[in-house]
Amino acid sequence: MDRCDECGFEYDLGKSGEAGQAIMTGVQELADVLNDDDADLRSRRQPAVWSPLEYGCHVRDMFLVQRERVLAARRTPNPACELMGRDERVDHDGYADQDPSDVARQLTDASRLFVNVLNRLPANDWERTMIYVYPTPTGRSLHWVAVHTLHEVRHHLMDVRRQLP
Repeated sequence: MDRCDECGFEYDLGKSGEAGQAIMTGVQELADVLNDDDADLRSRRQPAVWSPLEYGCHVRDMFLVQRERVLAARRTPNPACELMGRDERVDHDGYADQDPSDVARQLTDASRLFVNVLNRLPANDWERTMIYVYPTPTGRSLHWVAVHTLHEVRHHLMDVRRQLP
């Protein structure tokens, strides 16, 4: 079983069917932070660490990318997933300049779009695979994609909480 050494998340693929509900719970927590008018959401506490707002934008975009990946895996046998350009998006899309309440709403909408795709997977499609190219090209099932997406939410929620008083 894969495990994230930094946050302790364990990739239990047997719980992939529960990932959607857990994702929505984590997204609500992140949206609540983004809707806190008293929180400093734009400042980077360290130059190389994204601000809470930038993390919110990243998670929003990650849902949209993951949704397209799942849909591609349902259409095409074993598609290769292109890198999402996570670091480039921070500047290219102006993450730090976006309105936090807009990002909270968009994050919620994007997570619902992704979870809808998971909820519509028939039992036999969960075993479909795609080639995840990071960090090395590896075949990953849709079970893994669901659990990995939950990990992204929980890990980045931890990243955001570390920056708040």
